Amino acid sequence: MSLAEHKITVNSLEWFYRIAEPIGRTDLLPVVFLHGLVSQSYSWRKIMPALAQQGTRAIAPDWIGFGFSSKPEKRDFAYTPEAFISALEEFVKALELERFSLVVQGFLGSVGLQYALRHPEQIVNIAILNTPISTTAKLPWKIQQMGLPLAGEMMTQDPLLVDRTLEGGSRYVISDADLDVYRKPYLKSSSAGRALLASIRNLQLANAMQEIESGFQQWQKPLLIQWGKNDPWLSLDMAEKFATTVPDGELIKLNDVGHYPQEHHHETILIDLLPFVRCAESN
Repeated sequence: MSLAEHKITVNSLEWFYRIAEPIGRTDLLPVVFLHGLVSQSYSWRKIMPALAQQGTRAIAPDWIGFGFSSKPEKRDFAYTPEAFISALEEFVKALELERFSLVVQGFLGSVGLQYALRHPEQIVNIAILNTPISTTAKLPWKIQQMGLPLAGEMMTQDPLLVDRTLEGGSRYVISDADLDVYRKPYLKSSSAGRALLASIRNLQLANAMQEIESGFQQWQKPLLIQWGKNDPWLSLDMAEKFATTVPDGELIKLNDVGHYPQEHHHETILIDLLPFVRCAESN
């Protein structure tokens, strides 16, 4: 089952998103997938078709500033969590998604968790894959460097930074055909690099982590944590502590898996993710 590619303009921002539609009628609620730095919705390409096959509509946008979505200048889009959350609110509204499951991964996936805490009435359940979820989380040096003065400007204009970051985080080689998709926005325009630079500089990770750590202690809906144990940037210990504080949280530890689990280990992820989101029925 192939993924369809769409674009929609919302409040002057053009969102690119991928979607896998189920065949025939379904009572299952849709699932929204949110990617992290320095990725894009393409990272979910092996996960989404399996959901559609079981009758679940799967939607994965490129964040504003990433992939093939709009890359506005900072004067037009602040690249702060607040800016991303507001833009996501409008995207969800434009697609008329009233209730859905949420799947997040990576740095920027944390923005999706902030969104969920502010819109609990929309979220049926959440799956978290290697996403910062604790005040102990730090931006890895590999990504911090991209936000440094002068050095950051140079690094974020290099398309190969995508290769180095995705492969460094996952600890596995990614095929050239897939890397071509990830690199393409950086080859088309310098705006992709500027958007990445602005996002890193304005991530406000400490404040975001405080909101997430405290907010999910009162979260009352199912939460699945699937965590690559070989993540060089976010420790398993972080996930274990978080799981004990969430009333209805379950932790699945993934052996030999790094920061981007969906990139190489979709079959392992789907074992638990498919039944988890299948429970989200519209009635």
